[in-house]
Amino acid sequence: MIADGDKIAVGLSGGKDSSVLLAALAAFRRFSPAAFELMAVTVDMGAGADYSVMRGFCESLGVKYIVEKTDLYEIIFNERKEKNPCSLCAKMRRGALNGVISREGYNKLALGHHADDVAETLLMSLLYEGRLNTFKPVSYMPRSGVTLIRPLIYADEKDIAALCKDENIPTVKNPCPVNHVTNREYMKRLIRQLDEDSGHIAGKNIKRAIFDTSRNSLWDDE
Repeated sequence: MIADGDKIAVGLSGGKDSSVLLAALAAFRRFSPAAFELMAVTVDMGAGADYSVMRGFCESLGVKYIVEKTDLYEIIFNERKEKNPCSLCAKMRRGALNGVISREGYNKLALGHHADDVAETLLMSLLYEGRLNTFKPVSYMPRSGVTLIRPLIYADEKDIAALCKDENIPTVKNPCPVNHVTNREYMKRLIRQLDEDSGHIAGKNIKRAIFDTSRNSLWDDE
């Protein structure tokens, strides 16, 4: 994922996942065999969130920090009045991130997706699209020329949450009005229920089916 001379921008939403990712990459710089630069970028949707704690966090890590102000909230919720805003919001936020990365001369974007996100995305694809698909650890985006990496992809969400709490890593409350009422949140609850019903093996087996490259992996090129 990381090569010598890389300039990596972390998409810092203020949630636990991206905050832990930034802390981990900042620590990794100290002993990484590959020298790389690190920057954090927050896309401000214009919903009134205060990111001053993130600025202080980045300063404590010695990481450059940029807050990219946008009017995404106004466009998505007030002008378009999207009933299912998540897909459009994700695309527009990714576009804003790519704009900053291009402007600053960075070549990689690191996102805080974890193993539970992978499993939830697989079920969403299966149930809502009728196909088996989920995101990869590394993806090249030819339109922007940016390589997207997900360093926490094998980590479980519960472990990330525990680390965030134990290390007092700061977070910012998600200002999105549909937070916790999305299809992804439903997938999260569904997997949790399946886990309880199966003796806590369902979630592990979904992840194993994705990550086990000795079998027919969804990440195989063929």
